[in-house]
Amino acid sequence: MVHDVVVPTETSLVVGGGIGGLAAALALRRSGRAVTVVEQAPAFGEIGAGLQLGPNATRILADWGVLDEVRAVGVEPRRLVLRDAITGEELAALDLTGSFRDRYASPYVVIHRTDLHAILLRACQDAGVDLETSTRVADVTQDEAGTLARTDDGRTFGADVTFGADGLHSVLRQDIVGDEVVPSGFVAYRGTVPVEDVPDARALDDVVCWVAPGAHVVQYRLRGGSVLNVVATFRSPGFDRGEPDYGTPEELEEVFSACDPRVREAVSHVGRQRRWPLFDREPADHWGAGRVVLTGDAAHPMLQYLAQGCCQALEDARTIEELLAEQTLGATDWPQVVERFTRARIPRTAEVQRRARFFGEVCHADGAARVLRNALLEHADDLSEYTDWLYAGTAAERLAPTRPLTLA
Repeated sequence: MVHDVVVPTETSLVVGGGIGGLAAALALRRSGRAVTVVEQAPAFGEIGAGLQLGPNATRILADWGVLDEVRAVGVEPRRLVLRDAITGEELAALDLTGSFRDRYASPYVVIHRTDLHAILLRACQDAGVDLETSTRVADVTQDEAGTLARTDDGRTFGADVTFGADGLHSVLRQDIVGDEVVPSGFVAYRGTVPVEDVPDARALDDVVCWVAPGAHVVQYRLRGGSVLNVVATFRSPGFDRGEPDYGTPEELEEVFSACDPRVREAVSHVGRQRRWPLFDREPADHWGAGRVVLTGDAAHPMLQYLAQGCCQALEDARTIEELLAEQTLGATDWPQVVERFTRARIPRTAEVQRRARFFGEVCHADGAARVLRNALLEHADDLSEYTDWLYAGTAAERLAPTRPLTLA
C-alpha cells in the first residue's frame, strides 16, 4: 500500500499538540511559516487542572493578542502566600498587584489548563495552522534539505524543520538525548470544588501554598473565581519502600492528618480516583541540531514548584519567533536558528529546572531546616530579589549570540 507524503512548501512540523506544541506552532505561523501540528490523540485537548502564569508568560500572551481571553476565563490573584501547614501561620507573601505589575509590566494569572489550551488552539486555527490528530510519530530523520517524520501507521511528513513537543515521555528525545525520566518520589492528587461549597471562600483571593514536612497543598480559584483548585502533593513512604503502586489514598490521609484543620479541609476536596506521580529529567546540554530540535516539556521537563513548566514552553515559542524575525529574505537558515535557540534557552531552562527542585526542598523541609526556613522568611521584607531572575527580562534580551552554552 502506498501512503501519501505530506510535504508543504517551506513548512515546519510540530510533533505534539499540547500547550507547548500549539505555542510553538503559533509562533512559527506568526513568523510567516507554514506549520503542521501532529497529535497522537484522536482529538486536541488537555488533562489536569490549574496553571499559574507568571508575567514572563503573560507578556508573551499579550504580544500574541490572546491575553484578554486568558484574563476573561482566568483569575488574577491578589497575593502569593506561603503558610506553614502545621501551625497555620503565614510565612511570606508576595503582593501581585500594583508595584508587582508595574515592575514586570504584566499580570499574574491562574487559569484552567484546558481553557488555555482551547485559547491557543483557536489562535492556531485562526492563523491557518494545519492540525492533524490520531498521528503518532515513531521517528524523525533529517538531511541537508529537510526532515522526514514517519508515523506508526506508515505515513510520512516532510518539512524544513521539526520541533519535538511531545512532552515528558518524548519519543523524539530518546533519539536526541537518550536519557530517562527521574521519579521524584512525590505524588499529587488534584480536585476542584464550587466556591459556594468551600468554607470561608471569600478569603481565597490568593494563591496559597501550605507547606509541611515532605508535603504541601496549593489552593487558588479558577474559571472566573467560580471553582477552587486544590492540589495535594506528598513524598510517598511507599516509594521509599520500593512499592510499584506508591502514593495511595491511605498515604494521602496519613501524611496530612496532623495539619491545620484548613489544610485537612482542602485535602478533603481532592479526588482519590487518580494520582499523578511527579517526574522531571536532568537538564540536557543539547536538544537537537540541524533541523530537528526539542521544545517545551520534551526539552526541559521540570517539577511544578516554581509553576514554570507552561511558562518556559511559552518562552521557548517566543524565542523561536524572535529568532525568525532576524532572518533575512529567502529560505530560512534552520540550522542557525536551531543552534541559536538552544544556545539561548538551555542555560535558562536548566536554571529553572534546578531551582524548582531546590524550592521543593525548601517547601518540604523538616526538623531544624523547617525552623530555620520559617525564621528566615519572617524577616524577608522585599521578595523581589527572589523573583526578578524569573519574571524580569524578555526572550529578545536573552538572545545574545555569543553567550556560551554551559550548564554551570
